[in-house]
Amino acid sequence: MDKKPTKGEYLETLLRSDKTIFSIQDVSLMWGEENESIISIRLNKYAKAGKLIKVRRGLYVKDQSYDRFELATRIYTPSYVSFETVLTREGVNFQYYGNIFVASYINREINVGEQKITFVRMKDYVLSNTVGIEHKDGYAIAIRERAFLDRVYVSKDYHFDNLANLNWDKVFEILLIYHNKRLEKKIKEYFKSHQDNQVKNNNLK
Repeated sequence: MDKKPTKGEYLETLLRSDKTIFSIQDVSLMWGEENESIISIRLNKYAKAGKLIKVRRGLYVKDQSYDRFELATRIYTPSYVSFETVLTREGVNFQYYGNIFVASYINREINVGEQKITFVRMKDYVLSNTVGIEHKDGYAIAIRERAFLDRVYVSKDYHFDNLANLNWDKVFEILLIYHNKRLEKKIKEYFKSHQDNQVKNNNLK
């Protein structure tokens, strides 16, 4: 921004912003303030007064209507929403999971309020490759084919409910980014199983 807010404008600058989640770095840019200690003290003061909510160390929200996916991908970066969170939404899996699954550089499970977030570690070269990842407002999320590959990549054996919902051309296109022979072999097995089921279903018609 062009100039620092005046004394009464610091909170107003945040509340007017389109962002619903703020990190110390976000606020530094918005306030034109380089001293993170000053920023942290001021944000903690607003949180104690109930004008902001502190959800994690260094992360604040305006109110409880913040985007859970955005928060999940802001805690450890780089990261993106994937695995069961996407597979269930896209009808590849039928079982519902309340926690948000995130591809990250770390294995960890945390709770933010009542929301459980599961971080699953991926190799750096996979995590940084954006093929099959869409960027929404404030967060990144895998398409169903990338989420499917991510899950097979980190799991030895896994049951999927509906492989017919996948675009297999996209699956094999994205598969190349993993550089993993075991994964390639496993995907071919899933694809053959999918083809066999299609033949079986067609014969029943």
